[in-house]
Amino acid sequence: MPVNTKNRILPSEITPPEVYFNRRLFMQAGLVAGAGLALPAAADAIPAAHRRLGELRPSPFSTDEAPNTFEEISTYNNFYEFGTGKSDPVRLSHRFNPRPWSVRVDGECDKGGDITLEDLLAPHPLEERIYRLRCVEAWSMVVPWVGFPLGDLLKRFEPNSRAKYVAFETVYRPEEMPGQRARIIDWPYVEGLRMDEAMHPLTILAVGIYGVELPNQNGAPLRLVVPWKYGFKSIKSIVRISFVEEEPPTSWSLSAPREYGFYANVNPEVDHPRWSQARERRIGAGFFAGRQPTLMFNGYAEDVASLYAGMDLQRQF
Repeated sequence: MPVNTKNRILPSEITPPEVYFNRRLFMQAGLVAGAGLALPAAADAIPAAHRRLGELRPSPFSTDEAPNTFEEISTYNNFYEFGTGKSDPVRLSHRFNPRPWSVRVDGECDKGGDITLEDLLAPHPLEERIYRLRCVEAWSMVVPWVGFPLGDLLKRFEPNSRAKYVAFETVYRPEEMPGQRARIIDWPYVEGLRMDEAMHPLTILAVGIYGVELPNQNGAPLRLVVPWKYGFKSIKSIVRISFVEEEPPTSWSLSAPREYGFYANVNPEVDHPRWSQARERRIGAGFFAGRQPTLMFNGYAEDVASLYAGMDLQRQF
């Protein structure tokens, strides 16, 4: 996919993350219905407009770290389709309509086609997984995602032996997504995973946070979550999934290959060209108190390190 550089804002011109403004924390109490997990910012902290997703089953993959509040998760976001500022998505996503929704599945598979969101979700029990989220700008959160394993969905379409990668594409609606009117990158946003990464049980398709449907600013109605990779790999508002034989193009590696690689594994030993990745700032913990060492593979090394055996992670970043 060719890159159009005319009038584009370069990644080097985008300001690194600002100091997160102090916000009053919501009351911490209660349980998320059906999850069986004690979580802060339960029902009292979630606006009534967000529809609950019903009974959720607990997940053995959750971290035991305390999640960020619903307010923090839903007001401090990277979603350039709505703007480059961290508060732009919550301010500018109210016109986005995630219903009705369908996803096209195609490429190297035997049962491709268009599928509605309802049919896509129907066979998959939803579960809550408390995952760390680590962004390339060196900030992090702990998010109680609601979703199901991506691999369970992919199997339904019977990928063939030529399917070595999975490519994803975000919806393109500049009339509803004002950030798409700016030439930050070439739209629509595209991402990809190697097949073994896509099939790994930690990789999920998320449809909610804190037991409610995904807010628009968090990637409604359907997004990828790959917890051992930097956040830009977890593509939002997905409308297309393709099984492909060759490594697919990805938006940020096309735009700035020196800064953003295909794999995007969290690695404290590989710095971004403009800042260190050795430490991260936990949102909500204060600018200085929230600084902590970055964990290899975002703390999921025991589960995923074997996927990259024999690779040079300094070069294949």
